[in-house]
This record gives sequence, structure tokens and C-alpha cells, in this order.
Amino acid sequence: MGAQLRVYKRRIRSVTATKKITKAMEMIAASRVVKAQRKVAASTPYATELTRAVTAVGTGSNTKHPLTTQAETVTRSAVLLLTSDRGLAGAFNSNAIKIAEQLTARLEGEGKEVEIYIVGRRGVAHYNFRERKIAESWSGFTDEPSYADAKKVAAPLIEAIEKDTAEGGVDELHIVFTEFVSMMTQTALDDRLLPLSLEEVAKEAAPKGEILPLFDFEPSAEDVLDALLPRYVESRIYNALLQSAASKHAATRRAMKSATDNAGELIETLSRLANAARQAEITQEISEIVGGSAALADATAGSDR
Repeated sequence: MGAQLRVYKRRIRSVTATKKITKAMEMIAASRVVKAQRKVAASTPYATELTRAVTAVGTGSNTKHPLTTQAETVTRSAVLLLTSDRGLAGAFNSNAIKIAEQLTARLEGEGKEVEIYIVGRRGVAHYNFRERKIAESWSGFTDEPSYADAKKVAAPLIEAIEKDTAEGGVDELHIVFTEFVSMMTQTALDDRLLPLSLEEVAKEAAPKGEILPLFDFEPSAEDVLDALLPRYVESRIYNALLQSAASKHAATRRAMKSATDNAGELIETLSRLANAARQAEITQEISEIVGGSAALADATAGSDR
């Protein structure tokens, strides 16, 4: 019985140490998600206004440009998947990967060739394990992405969209990321970055009742779109990286809180079992003492006769 009690005590010490770790990770994730929220709030207005500027140029001119014009026959598509470098975030990565696979299947079903670009070690590991081709990947900055990281990711995508498909370019660009809705809700979704659907973007970007101004473009609308193309892609990718980072930290906080609560419940269960084992051990010792005392008394009484 003493051996069983030692087993319970050892497990209690182990679970208590794990609980301290998960509690610390929960607090770290809680502090990081607040910082990430602030960055998302700061970057969103810039991305929105830049989208409105692109929409104004696209709707105010008849220029054909990869940023605003859909190819007559779309043969190649690029999909950018945003995951995290680390796990311990519940279903954060698996949800994003699932959406990316569904998008890829839909595009391939339409007869398009799909190029996969991935941010984050978890997504890269998933595709490498299944021996799927990855056009390019990045990692090491998913927890705290910077605008320089967004530019690094955007560069090959902009190059691909500007190339002709016969030379390895793509006709459209999609992005899969996790949108931060609240501390309790994060939604994995896919969005088409290029070419822009001008009518839909105009409805989203312009407040109700606002009359959009008319513009004159110098030196030309095409030159303006050429200048806006990299800024638009970079800003949208940067905002998506920040959204994914905030979502990952929120998911980690929620997962670590659940792990901490489960560890507390397990400690309580093990403590009850340890107490029961201790009581059983004490009862057994008392029984042995009483039995020994009774045997000694019987032996003494037999010798007196």
C-alpha cells in the first residue's frame, strides 16, 4: 500500500509542475495577444484606405492591369497559407490548413494549376509530411510579424502575378489566414487578393451614403496602379499576418487555460486517491497492531494455564 501512495505523490508532483508551466504560458499568451490586437487595429485603417485608393483608380479608368483585371482564361493560381511556427494552439493551424486544402481542391477542380506558398513551420511540416510541392516558405516571425516580413513574403508573389503564365507566373492570388474576431472567436478564411473585385471592394470600403470623388491620374492610371500594386499586396499580407498572430496567441491562451484547469482537476483526483491510500494504509497498520496484540494476549493466557 505504501508503494501505491508513493506513486500518487509522484504523479501529483509531476502534474503540479506541468500546471505551473501551462499557467505561465497562458499568462504570456494573454500579454502577447493584447499587443497583437493593438497592431491589428493600427494596420487595418491603412490597408482599408489603400484598398479604397486602388478601387478609385480601377473604377476611374479603363486600364487593364493585373491588380484589377481578371484574365480571360485563368490557368494558374497562387495560394498563400498563413500558419504558426509553434503548436499548443488548439485547432488554430489545422483549421487554416483545412481551408487551404478545400480552396486548393476547388481551384484544381476548375482546371487551374495551384502554387502553394506557406508561412509558418506547422504548415510547412504538414505539406512536407504528405510530400506536397511548396513553391516557397517562410518561418521564424509568426509570433511577432513586422512589415519587413510582409515585404519579404509579398516579393515573390508580386513577381509571380506580374509574370506571364507561360513563364511561370500566376493569374490570381489567394490568401488563407485566421481572422481575429474576439478573444473567444477566431475564424479561418480564404480571400482573393488579386485581381480585385472592384464592385465588392467598393461596397465594403465606402461608407453608406458617401459619394466617392473623381480623380485625375498623373502621369497615367497604369503608372499609379504599378506603384500601388506592391503597397496593396504588402499591406494586405501584413494585416493578415497580424490577424493570424493575434488569433494564434488567443488560441494558445485558451488551450493553456484549459490545460491548467484540467491539471487542477487531475491534482484533486490524485489527492483524493492518495488520501484514500493513506487511510487504507493506516487502517491496515492498526489492524495489524490489534491483531498482534490479541495474538500476544492469547499466547500469554495459554502459558498461565
